[in-house]
Amino acid sequence: MSSYSSADSSAAPRNGALDVLISQARRLRGSVAAVRQEAQDTDRGEEDARQRWQRALCDLAVLHLDDLGHRLDELRDGPPPQAPPPPAEPAAEEETAGRVGSAEWSFLTDEVEWSPELYAIFDRSPEAGPLSLDELPTWLLPDDQAWMMRAVTDCLVDGRPVDGEFSIVRDDGTVRTVHMRGEPVLERDGTTAALWAVVRDVSSERRGERVARKSRDIVRQQRHRAHTERRLAAELQEAVLPPWRGTRRFSRPDGGWGGGGLEIAGHYLPATAGTLAGGSWYDALGLPDGATLLTVGDLTGHGVEATSGMAMLLGAVRGLALAGTGPGALMSHLNHLLDTAEQPALGSALCCRYDPGTARLTWARAGHPTPVRYRAGRAERFGGADGVLLGATTGAEYAEGVAELRPGDTLLLHTEGLAGRAPVPGDAAAPDPLPGLAPRITTARSAQECVRTLVEEYVGGPREDDACFLVARVPDARAPAARVAPAREPGEG
Repeated sequence: MSSYSSADSSAAPRNGALDVLISQARRLRGSVAAVRQEAQDTDRGEEDARQRWQRALCDLAVLHLDDLGHRLDELRDGPPPQAPPPPAEPAAEEETAGRVGSAEWSFLTDEVEWSPELYAIFDRSPEAGPLSLDELPTWLLPDDQAWMMRAVTDCLVDGRPVDGEFSIVRDDGTVRTVHMRGEPVLERDGTTAALWAVVRDVSSERRGERVARKSRDIVRQQRHRAHTERRLAAELQEAVLPPWRGTRRFSRPDGGWGGGGLEIAGHYLPATAGTLAGGSWYDALGLPDGATLLTVGDLTGHGVEATSGMAMLLGAVRGLALAGTGPGALMSHLNHLLDTAEQPALGSALCCRYDPGTARLTWARAGHPTPVRYRAGRAERFGGADGVLLGATTGAEYAEGVAELRPGDTLLLHTEGLAGRAPVPGDAAAPDPLPGLAPRITTARSAQECVRTLVEEYVGGPREDDACFLVARVPDARAPAARVAPAREPGEG
């Protein structure tokens, strides 16, 4: 370790109070070094244990004064240029990993003994000899040097054990983390004669702990992001989907109810296989000419991206329908919207326009299951009006289908996630589960009761995707009317 030369007592400070402190520290360091030299010159035969102990304390005092002088110089001259960080530990395991060595430093004779393992840990040749306690701090990272000085001082003065970890920079530039556990060797009078220590290379263990800690932080961050995304997706979905609960009524243009209005109820079923909200939607909207728009759809994906895309599509559906666009042309516009979007996506949709004056239902679909009509205890799934998925091709055109609804009919619109993948007409790969509900659906007293029937049937089953369905009933004037709430007018809410 470098030392300061003794300063001339006649030297005058150059920079005020700070230079005075530096000069005083150097003079004190010179005085302590003189006392140390005097003890060194004492004849070994006449030197008792107390003199050797005093000489060791002088060595330690010189070490501390050297450090004090260095800190005062930094305070006067400013910090040195920032040195580049030492090279990172190699990822591969080294032969020294986990190795244990021992050492003994004598405070009375300055003798040092190292085991062969300790030379391997420090990557130091035995010919170079062991490191003294004065040299050892120069191998430590700056943040660990102060700890080492305090630990040695406590051991020498108070006989305290040494127990701690520090990082060393070896001659090849690699950094190793070692743990040292030392015990003071005491003389009969209680003074510390030596420090005996066991040193273990714990680099691999600490590297593993850092990797595990980093992995835990990554997992924690991912969970936080996933939780935030689930919350945002759910809030966005709740804000976009119709806020009404229970049955809603869309009446004829003249305000009458008994001859062609609709009872509407809808429901959303989350997926059972995942936690993120999907892009499914349902909606019913009263149009200015007295017709009613019924629509369900599903955008691929899950999370905020899917729900935000769903919100965009549903907004486009409402705007186009209020402008008087028919179901087929409306699907073409939605296909163009997804086809030209910056983020490619696919979607399916079913759009129906019901005219209560003519009891006529006009519908179009894009890669979506067709409507199911329940009448007189039987179920019929409409056929025809095939159309490709939204966003699958440029310039797609969509045909329209036409059907008639009578008093007492119930119409079901649903996404594919209602019961796995509901088959389209002609698909014999799996049975269509919905026709089997015809007896219960046709005897229900309201659209909301139909919704409860569907929920009871499917809520406990597995669903890889979320699902939406919309039930529309044409009330039978001969049947007792169920209590329903009025629908919102266009632009309301």
